[in-house]
Amino acid sequence: MDGILNINKPTGRTSFSIVAQVKRLSGERRVGHAGTLDPDASGVLPVCLGQGTRIVQFLMNTTKSYRAEIELGVTTDTYDASGEITRQTDPSGVSREKVESALVSFRGDIQQIPPEYSAVKYRGRPLYQWARAGIKVETKSRPAKIYRLELIEFKSPVATIEVECGKGTYIRSLAHDLGQNLGCGASLKSLVRLHCGPFDVRDSISLPELEAAFQYGYWQRLVRPIDTALSHWAAVVVNDDTGRLIRNGSPLVLGKDDSPALPPADNRCRAYTSDGRLIGLLRFDPEREQWQPEKVFG
Repeated sequence: MDGILNINKPTGRTSFSIVAQVKRLSGERRVGHAGTLDPDASGVLPVCLGQGTRIVQFLMNTTKSYRAEIELGVTTDTYDASGEITRQTDPSGVSREKVESALVSFRGDIQQIPPEYSAVKYRGRPLYQWARAGIKVETKSRPAKIYRLELIEFKSPVATIEVECGKGTYIRSLAHDLGQNLGCGASLKSLVRLHCGPFDVRDSISLPELEAAFQYGYWQRLVRPIDTALSHWAAVVVNDDTGRLIRNGSPLVLGKDDSPALPPADNRCRAYTSDGRLIGLLRFDPEREQWQPEKVFG
């Protein structure tokens, strides 16, 4: 079975444990998730099966959106509620207007320093391993992209926000930095991933629903096609001769019979056979003016 399950990960479970559960239930050896959620977070976790694992990299690059509760006045070493409190202040002087004003500086292209307790590597080891060993590591800031950032609700000391962001954005760091900006400190109280690319939490499958689907033998109906994750890419239907070139991994020129011949803005497209089967993912090489098969599917 090749495809993607849109699973609603509950709090208290690691993303890895969800993958292990799907492996056990399905008997499929090739299973992987597209974008880790912290154990305390919940929401959309796309789990890819079979040849679906080959498009994980593209799914991880898609935009994601979250709903986050940020508790003002409480700072922790992990930037969230699971950590040890390092500072407490009285945030009663922070108004909704002050929060709205502070959020302005976090929209668009920003710089973030990853949390000390994160999987970002330093000298080949995740930062959380250094932190647990009591070793302070000087981490560099990283660029992040915030497409949308809105204050949904404010009931002091908790601000509820919705964020739409690009790959590699840490909502924990956003919560921490917001607290620093306001001068009272803050940490992430709860986090729900609402979207991951085309996958929506409203269409996701809970673990009890997934287990029931395996028990009663209809779980295959819940598996989305591989190209669901790439629906924003341009698509091309190729003839038999072009299809053979793609299967062989040969560079090719798309002619008028394989419209569109012009490369899309992101220089990638999906290629289908005349009977609608996904045959490959192509990347345009502007120097050679040729399309190179990047992934080929059986």
